[in-house]
Formats: sequence, structure tokens, C-alpha cells
Amino acid sequence: MATLQGFDQHSSESVKASAAAMDGAARRRGVNWGRVAGWVALAVIMALTLFPFYWMLRTSFSTTRSLASGSGDLLPVDFTVGAYRRVLGLASPQEALAQGGTPASLNFWRYLMNSVIVATIITASQLLFSAMAAYAFARLRWPGRNKIFFLFLSALMVPPIFTTLPNFVLVKNLGLLNTYLGIVLPSLLMTPFSIFFLRQFFLGINREIEEAARIDGAGHARIFSKIIVPMSSAPLTTLAVITYINSWNDYLWPLLVGKDESVRVLTVALGIFRSQTPQGGSDWAALMAATLIAALPIMILFAIVGRRIINSIEFSGIK
Repeated sequence: MATLQGFDQHSSESVKASAAAMDGAARRRGVNWGRVAGWVALAVIMALTLFPFYWMLRTSFSTTRSLASGSGDLLPVDFTVGAYRRVLGLASPQEALAQGGTPASLNFWRYLMNSVIVATIITASQLLFSAMAAYAFARLRWPGRNKIFFLFLSALMVPPIFTTLPNFVLVKNLGLLNTYLGIVLPSLLMTPFSIFFLRQFFLGINREIEEAARIDGAGHARIFSKIIVPMSSAPLTTLAVITYINSWNDYLWPLLVGKDESVRVLTVALGIFRSQTPQGGSDWAALMAATLIAALPIMILFAIVGRRIINSIEFSGIK
């Protein structure tokens, strides 16, 4: 018994000595300056990234008349929500002129509806046709499948600006200028990225499930609609969000084919809204307010599903 007590006492002293030695080593190492530098660099990058958004917010809550005199201020100059009232059509021309803004009215809700219509049509059609094409490339066996898929992938290397002029000539010859169909037509069916993205996920689905359904008498259409699509809800949702954001932010093509106010989308309207004020400048406060309102739904959407988008892209193997 005495021997065991002596052994326990010796073990306890050894543990205390080891802990003291580790504590002393930690003190000698001091601060991990590399980690500190990394956090400082990250904070600087975040500040540089978020500052333009803050500056837009600051400008939108200022009066256009006072912006020139307070261009160096970090806080809103003559704080007001008048810019938002002008954008939403709630301000009178007299109120707009008093704040140095343009009395021209921005048909914000009409342009917002046009953007929603265009983005929804493009997203829905791309999900449907890209999913069917990806299923054909991933699960069906037919001659020339790999060669045609390589041809689709090669289209990723073609900059979109190269196809803008031919698409414009085609839409013009079809008489589809200033129509919803003319705006959505180049993106209506599918894109190489969408097909590749969904194909990568479809390849990871267990074939035994598909074979069991085929034994039960299910055809390709039923397997696709009843098995593949429900099991692919995560990548389909991710692709829908990505496609919707890209369609919502598109500017050049809607500007070329959708100049008429009846089909003008919000991004094009914001560019045209840079009209001259009676003072000879642009109504920057209203422009920043309209930009923030237009970007708010997309920012909220990405904040909700951003993690899922990153996980799905990592799963697909895209770097």
C-alpha cells in the first residue's frame, strides 16, 4: 500500500512538472504573429469589400443637393429617406427638386416586375432542359455521347460577347425586339455550365435504384421525374439560385433588345435613371437607393442559401 501511494505521488508530481514545462514553453513561444497577420489581412480585405456597400447606403440616405459639399463625410449628409421615396414614386416633383434630385419619375415597380418575369422564365426553362440533358449525358448510353458532351464543354471557353452580335441579328430578323421572348431567347434552353453541374451530381446517384425502378416497369421519363429529380433537390435549388442571380444582374443583352419601357428590366432602368438634375448633375442619391433596393432580394437569397451553393459546387468537382 505504501508503495502504491508513493507511485501515485510520483505520478502526480510528474504530471505537474510536465504541465509546468509546457506552460513555460508556451510563454517562450510568445504570440503567433503569423496568425495575427492573417486575421489583420482578413479584416482589411473584408473592410475593403464592404466599404462600397456602406458608401452606397450612406449616399442613398443623403440629399443630392448636399452631396457635393459633404463628399468627404462618412455619415449621410442631411439625412433623409427622400431618395427612397423618389424611387418608389412616393415623392412629389416639388419635394424632389427641393432635395436636389430629378423630378423625373422612375417606374420602379414596372421595371421590377419585368426583371422578375425575365429571371423566372430563364430559371425555370434552364432547370427543365438542363436537367434533361444532364440526365441523358449521365445515365443513358448512346453513340457519340462523350464527343457531344465535350462539344458542350468547349462552349464554356467562348466568351458571351462573341455571340452577342449574331444573337442580336437573329432576334431582330425574327421580329422579337422589345419583347420578353427576345430577352430570354439566348438563355431559354440550357447552358454548358448547367449541364456539367447537374451531370456531375447525377453520376453520383446509385444505379441500383434506377435498375430497381426499371425492373418494376418504369421508363426513362418516369425514372427521371420520380427518382432523379427528387433526389437532386439540393443541386437543382443551387442551380436555380445561381441562374436567377445571373439573369437578374444581366445588363448588356436586355439593353440591346429591351429598350421599350414595357419590357425594360431593372438593371437597364437604373442606367437610364442617371438623368440630369436641374443643377446639371446626376441624382446619385436616388440611383444608389434604387440599386440597393434592387440588390436587396438577391443579397437576402444568397445569405440564406449561400452555404448550400458552396457545398453543391464542391460536390460537383468544380474548382
